Amino acid sequence: MANWRWRALILLIYVVVGIYVAWMNHYITPGLLRDVAEALLAVFLWFLVLLGIDLHIGG
Repeated sequence: MANWRWRALILLIYVVVGIYVAWMNHYITPGLLRDVAEALLAVFLWFLVLLGIDLHIGG
């Protein structure tokens, strides 16, 4: 039963290291993070978009 916890931990470490490597090699940038955040807000708060509320972050 605890075997899935080890797999989950290894997967989490793998993803965190991958994010770090991508950040250090400029595959992930602040602009990309802002765009992803705006897209997630639009997906989860779509009803606000239909009401005309601007979900853009920053300038």
